[in-house]
Amino acid sequence: MRPNPRALYQLTKPGVTYGNLITTVAGYLFAANGHIEWGTFIALTVGTWAVIASACVTNNYLDQDIDHIMERTKTRPLITGDVTSTQAIAFGALLGVTGTLLLALYTSWWVVGVGIFGWIVYVWLYGALGKRRSVHGTLIGAVSGAAPILAGYVAVYPGLDWVGLALFGVIFFWQMPEFYAISIFRRAEYQKANVPVSSVVRGVPDTTRHIVAYALLTVVVTLSLGLSPLTSWTMWLVLGAVSARWLQIVFRGLSTKNAERWARQEFHFALIFLVVFCVVISLNPYLR
Repeated sequence: MRPNPRALYQLTKPGVTYGNLITTVAGYLFAANGHIEWGTFIALTVGTWAVIASACVTNNYLDQDIDHIMERTKTRPLITGDVTSTQAIAFGALLGVTGTLLLALYTSWWVVGVGIFGWIVYVWLYGALGKRRSVHGTLIGAVSGAAPILAGYVAVYPGLDWVGLALFGVIFFWQMPEFYAISIFRRAEYQKANVPVSSVVRGVPDTTRHIVAYALLTVVVTLSLGLSPLTSWTMWLVLGAVSARWLQIVFRGLSTKNAERWARQEFHFALIFLVVFCVVISLNPYLR
């Protein structure tokens, strides 16, 4: 069976891949502070895309046992038969090796290390183990989801400093309200697939309280970036405004009578928060 290019591309989970890549670009542009090294930037972007895509393809292979049960994943290429397992494994390996080589040759070993770390956490610690066995699987997955923005930052500043860790923290904490909200409005699907997400194991009220707590942590870490000499007042004020609006929506969850509807609202505004965050930190050098 010849590989189907469109189906192979779908295995990379384009929405997930590009969503994560946006944070890499934002992390780099924030750290570069207007001084972009285009060779490094292009290699970082393409290499990181390939590593993230590799992780998503491999995760698709591992998730076949639950993808055929859940409605939203029944049309994935491995489930429909448009791609074979062997093709998926080979494609994932090719992407991973190519991406890692690009990062090794044209960025820094810090970027390579963050990329490999994120891949291992997402594919094995989250995809193969945590997702199926523990209510804390989302926490594990959030570690890998926060790796791309750190990769972008360390491409400019090799090593770990508090600003890089704060950027990592923003994306790490942000993912919890986002994916806990999904677990609420897709609760029935997760129950059917026997995936121990928070809303299934802890119940919706407790999950809602966790959403509030993690949203607050996200905002605190976001605003702490104001202490960095890289941060402009304009950036800080815009992030403060979007944070206030997000928290307003989040706190409604504590008194809502329609948890599913509220969870969808929170989910969508959390995405808006992320987009604003990435755009503003990217443009920060020009907002002074």
